[in-house]
Amino acid sequence: MWKATILAFCVLLLALLFGNFVCLGWFQQDSSVKPKTQQSEQPSKASPSPDSQDQSCFCHLTGVLDDCFCDVESIDVFNNLKVYPRIKRLTEKDYFRYYRVNLKRPCPFWPNDGHCAIKDCHVEPCPESQIPVGIKSGNYNKYSKPADPASDVTECEQAKNLGAINSTLSNQSKEAFVNWEKHDDAQDHFCELDDETAPDSEYVDLLLNAERYTGYKGPSAWRVWNSIYEENCFKPRSVYRPLNPLAPSRGDDDGEGFYTWLEGLCLEKRVFYRLISGLHSSINIHLCAEYLLNEGWGRSIWGPNVQEFRQRFDTAETKGEGTRRLKNLYFLYLIELRALSKVSPYFERAFVNLYTGDRQEDGNTKELLLQFFDEIKTFPMHFDEKSMFAGQKIEAKILKEEFRLHFKNISRIMDCVGCSKCRLWGKLQTQGLGTALKILFSEKEIQNLPEHSPSKGFQLTRQEIVALLNGFGRLSTSIQQLHSFRLLLKDNR
Repeated sequence: MWKATILAFCVLLLALLFGNFVCLGWFQQDSSVKPKTQQSEQPSKASPSPDSQDQSCFCHLTGVLDDCFCDVESIDVFNNLKVYPRIKRLTEKDYFRYYRVNLKRPCPFWPNDGHCAIKDCHVEPCPESQIPVGIKSGNYNKYSKPADPASDVTECEQAKNLGAINSTLSNQSKEAFVNWEKHDDAQDHFCELDDETAPDSEYVDLLLNAERYTGYKGPSAWRVWNSIYEENCFKPRSVYRPLNPLAPSRGDDDGEGFYTWLEGLCLEKRVFYRLISGLHSSINIHLCAEYLLNEGWGRSIWGPNVQEFRQRFDTAETKGEGTRRLKNLYFLYLIELRALSKVSPYFERAFVNLYTGDRQEDGNTKELLLQFFDEIKTFPMHFDEKSMFAGQKIEAKILKEEFRLHFKNISRIMDCVGCSKCRLWGKLQTQGLGTALKILFSEKEIQNLPEHSPSKGFQLTRQEIVALLNGFGRLSTSIQQLHSFRLLLKDNR
């Protein structure tokens, strides 16, 4: 009996020793790999796993956006399934693909440091012979005019009488009237518009001069964005923007001081910063999605660059700034989506035509545009612009004018961009956002539009219309490209 007991005790002792040895071996092996929770808590001190690294651009891009009641996921679904296919078809139409722009205007703030010599910075203007006759003529509503000789006679008589009145005015008075009219029009504009009649203004085919990475970077590009953020976003010099390459070194500053300052601002000034940040993010996404991957003999290969995307938006590489940037893109998208839903009555009037000279094509374009408006009206979580400039009348008016002038100044800075292609798309997208802001703050004028005649209270030029739709098209494309990058990151994993 005691022999059996001793034997059982020895077996048990051996089992315990062997078990401890096995356990100790597994523990030492596992200790060389930190738990995922430790990796996520200290991304800067430990190399993240492939899984966490591939998803770090998107892991926090979720939930409700700041200063509104809409969530990222709802925008993704609505844009990618409903909006993006429609806006892509619209911007391929002749009316929206030709944009008249002056790319030779001098920079009003500092001496030009020379235009980019990289071949991909070049913009190829459109020969006059390729521009649709209706766009070239500038008569954008020709179809709405009835072929009535009597009305032509009446118009001629009115012109003659008007000429007789004007002939009694001095040249100085005539010039004053023109200046007054320009001044009145300028009060509604959030952008410095190009003079389409200027000798240096040219038509550009936007489809043939696509926005993509050109190689334009460094101090010249930094100076443009630094001027926009530092001098026009209501920011004091003592507050430093995160990851600003031109700012003094702040050590391990993660930008919390900047965002504490930002959240202390009034809604309108916070919105202004988020709009500019969102526009900057959208442009960066386009550059990452259309990157020069390989340049061969006579043929360049463009495509998505995942590493470039990570560098600009990865949570670890940007100290959390990447997620904020992307959320600001979604916020900007909501602002412009709201503007489009509000301006639809302007285009729904029967006499408004998108005139190029091809009656059938123009009818199809107008039908596509109205279908697009019907679709965006179904979005249930539009931004409520009535919460802005809602304080005391005098203070609200002063703040609104300050808001407008700051943004108008940013549109002038776009003439300081050294790369012609970057300047083209910067001017267009800035003007698109400026037109959206003009719409949002013209609610009464849009509500009182006459059904059968133009309105002096609210008008859009063809240049503004083209910029508005193409600018929103760029935002819609950015959100669709985010979906593509998400899939690419999963494939890489």
